[in-house]
Amino acid sequence: QVQLVESGGGLVQPGGSLRLSCAASGNIFSDNAMGWYRQAPGKERELVAVITSGGSTNYADSVKGRFTISRANAKNTVYMQMNSLTPEDTAVYYCNVRLFSKLVQGRAYDYWGQGTQVTVSS
Repeated sequence: QVQLVESGGGLVQPGGSLRLSCAASGNIFSDNAMGWYRQAPGKERELVAVITSGGSTNYADSVKGRFTISRANAKNTVYMQMNSLTPEDTAVYYCNVRLFSKLVQGRAYDYWGQGTQVTVSS
């Protein structure tokens, strides 16, 4: 089983920064993607950023230029640096790991962290 441990959430003032970390343990396939989703009150869950084991990234339009996702493959850890935070960034952030099977094309396995609260408020 795969377990995800998140850290770095908290309360920050508008314009401030936070850095989220998510460490994955267990049977992590070499072909994978790690990312962050968020869900604000009354909103549906949305992809914030994702990075593959090959290093390619994708960001939600709302965070481009402000957030940076990175990873340390040897540690199976994903980071997200969040700068210029606004109240609209307030949400529960969930770490996600998607593992791609080497044996079956198109088969993937998703694992989720418990979520960490990010609150941007003065």
